[in-house]
Amino acid sequence: MSSSTSTQRLYFLLLSSLALIQTAFAGDPDITSDFIIPSNVTQIDGNFFTFTGMRSLVGAPLPAAFKVLKASMVEFLALNGQSVSYVFLQFPSSSTNLPYTHPRFAELLLVIDGSLQVGFVDIANKLCTQTLQTGDMFVFPKELFHFQYNLDMQNPALAFLAFGSANVGTVSLPNTLFTTGIDDTVLAKSFKTDVATIQALKAELAPKP
Repeated sequence: MSSSTSTQRLYFLLLSSLALIQTAFAGDPDITSDFIIPSNVTQIDGNFFTFTGMRSLVGAPLPAAFKVLKASMVEFLALNGQSVSYVFLQFPSSSTNLPYTHPRFAELLLVIDGSLQVGFVDIANKLCTQTLQTGDMFVFPKELFHFQYNLDMQNPALAFLAFGSANVGTVSLPNTLFTTGIDDTVLAKSFKTDVATIQALKAELAPKP
């Protein structure tokens, strides 16, 4: 094999490796402009880059059930292409954020009031948990199922989530299994239980009118 051919093959392998590395660490696609203007927006000023949805939290009573308030590109159009989003979580006493995952991105949590038990399960089925206090942070690696739970029987907890994407996508484990029409017998055999139990779980998780 000639020296020239060897050099070309080495160059090709190097480029291929770089492409794989870039794919593995890719977040939202890079944009070629400062920001993306939606087709239905005709005027760009400070208002376009301002999100006021969190104002509803100021002075508001705590909800009776776990509640999520998002600032993603769905709610805040200016985030499209900016690779960032936030979520505010409100946990009444003894409430939980059911196990879920983000298929493409990691999640960074900051507890701003109260305490939370958090955890994730890795691909070796090892559970990693921690009890966080106000001011603590915890990272959930991308693609791994994770949860948050307010252990406190008396007091609420509040937390912020940060993402390196404007649209992270969420897969809820209970909802995916029990609200998408998977056959009751399949689920019963998978969980080594009976169809009646599966139907009860589906009824509990079904959207309430």
